[in-house]
Amino acid sequence: MPTVSILMPAYNASTTIGSAIASVQSQTETDWTLHVIDDLSDDDTFSIVNALAMKDPRIQLSRNPGPRGAAYARNHGLDQAQGRYIAFLDADDLWKPSKLTRQIALLRQTGAVLSYCGFTRRRHGHPDTHVQVPEILDYETLLRGNIIGCLTAIYDTERCGKIPMPLIHRRHDFALWLTILNHHGPAYGINEPLAVLRMSATSLSANKVKATYGTWRMYRDIIGLSIMASTANLCRHLFQRVFR
Repeated sequence: MPTVSILMPAYNASTTIGSAIASVQSQTETDWTLHVIDDLSDDDTFSIVNALAMKDPRIQLSRNPGPRGAAYARNHGLDQAQGRYIAFLDADDLWKPSKLTRQIALLRQTGAVLSYCGFTRRRHGHPDTHVQVPEILDYETLLRGNIIGCLTAIYDTERCGKIPMPLIHRRHDFALWLTILNHHGPAYGINEPLAVLRMSATSLSANKVKATYGTWRMYRDIIGLSIMASTANLCRHLFQRVFR
């Protein structure tokens, strides 16, 4: 059983997935398994990963029976995962080499179930921006706005078991963090950019209107907040995003 199981959904990621996997292979924590779940890509994603998996048995490749979205793909990987810690990295993002080592040490030191870190936003033609994070985060604070980048999160299955993401198109990761903190908080973070979020104009988070509606629906349908509480927390969420 590996120490860490890493879940990587992939859809038409042939131009970025090689460097994403390389950033996992460069980790100072070497006891990991990377579960790449191809969401029926129609480019060379599957063949690229398959070639890498032939050289590194820690890379496990599977394929969804049809495009199902990131939440379904991550849950498919979660079913296969055997590591104590579950980590997340998308096929177009990157990790710094010490990322896993430092966050696992933090989980063990604090006894927390969930950890996260700061990250760098990178978009072609724009300067990098660094997202800072608090050192401790509880459920009520997280409700006001998601500060945990999916590429930074690690949780401890020995403390909370395997928890799948809800099968919604947007904010399934936010819903998972809230579910964990509601029962097993608080979470602890490292306020350093140990990961790189590579953004494109077509990324889900780039569509502000749809992302905002997705956040509101997540509050209502998954977390079960009232209309008033959902609206209030959405306003706080939007306020935080403006000043991040």
